[in-house]
Amino acid sequence: MSLATTFSDTTVLAGRQLRRIPRQPDLLIGFTIQPIMFVLLFRYVFGGAIQTPGFDNYAQFLMPGIIVQSIAFGGFVTALAVADDMSKGLMDRFRSLPMSRIAVLAGRSFADIVLNSLQLVLLIVVGLVVGFSFGTDVGQVVLGIVLLLMIGFAFSWVFALIGLAGGSAESANAIGFTVIFPLTFASGIFVPPATMPDGLREFANANPFTTWVDAVRHLFVGGPAAPANSDVWVSFLWVVGITIVAAFFAVRKYRNAVGH
Repeated sequence: MSLATTFSDTTVLAGRQLRRIPRQPDLLIGFTIQPIMFVLLFRYVFGGAIQTPGFDNYAQFLMPGIIVQSIAFGGFVTALAVADDMSKGLMDRFRSLPMSRIAVLAGRSFADIVLNSLQLVLLIVVGLVVGFSFGTDVGQVVLGIVLLLMIGFAFSWVFALIGLAGGSAESANAIGFTVIFPLTFASGIFVPPATMPDGLREFANANPFTTWVDAVRHLFVGGPAAPANSDVWVSFLWVVGITIVAAFFAVRKYRNAVGH
């Protein structure tokens, strides 16, 4: 398959993924209602009890973390869709068509970029309403947005792999929740790692989610409590590495599943 054919097939399948959202509005809830509920819960229920030295208010600390978590979890739609297509035999139908094999998974991952962009805009608007504000220049904010979309793209491949390994939508949901959810909470998303007990604190500091959140806080908020610039580039390295590894194993798993 030529590069042009792969691109064309990827575009077609990305469009298919986006067109199914209006017919399954429950999938859109994960991109809209759930993140807003997390923001309101932590901002107004827990925010008064959480100390975040160096930040004007908890919203400044919270919003970059909530956005990173929500963008990462956006890939759940891909996991459920891939598992559902596998269980219904749709992957075998794709196999019989003269199309690029990688486009089946790449199309879903690129469709997630559109959905993640929608979710990002929504969360920023909600954040501004609850007290968040940008404290850096436009260039840094744009770089932060690029990083967030790359995180979402990486986890689309991670969840595609989970969907292929799960075998059913229910299994994929259980595996993804069990693996990813603890990683987000055992990080610097909601509270500073320094407040955690020994052992958990060291794990949180080594957790890539903490690195990503610190980088986004630095790019969006700045200030004396922000991490060094080097953390931003470490964040990009984490994203690129996870994308390459997850995509490699997801494509290999897909080819094995359909007999290629």
